[in-house]
Amino acid sequence: MALMDAKIIHIGIDRPTDAVYAFASRPENMPLWASGLASGLRQTEDGWIAEGALGDIRIHFAPDNSFGIIDHTVVLPSGEAVFNALRVVPNGSGTEVMFTLLRQDGMSAEQFDADAAWVVKDLTTLKTILEREGQSK
Repeated sequence: MALMDAKIIHIGIDRPTDAVYAFASRPENMPLWASGLASGLRQTEDGWIAEGALGDIRIHFAPDNSFGIIDHTVVLPSGEAVFNALRVVPNGSGTEVMFTLLRQDGMSAEQFDADAAWVVKDLTTLKTILEREGQSK
């Protein structure tokens, strides 16, 4: 398999890294900011499940860790697995959240750009939620 095109999409969040990680790494919070999971997630013995238009999608998350790693693998109904690298790192008194978007086989440049725009929208929602929460404290 050849290397896939990649885009690192990132956003700064004016909140402490531990607070960003604590919120963003909880699968039950992801439907609040990750629009592809807006239908919600439910935990089962086999991991987390999201209901999709084409069937159930399984999501396997990296275990809690002190490195800010929120990587997860999405297993589509077809059995295809898509790896998503999501990192939370300190940036001054705040946090940088970085998502590595990989262009999947058969994906057009337009689809790749649309996926990147979707990730930007989701990370912006995460930023809004966390910074609003920080203001209320």
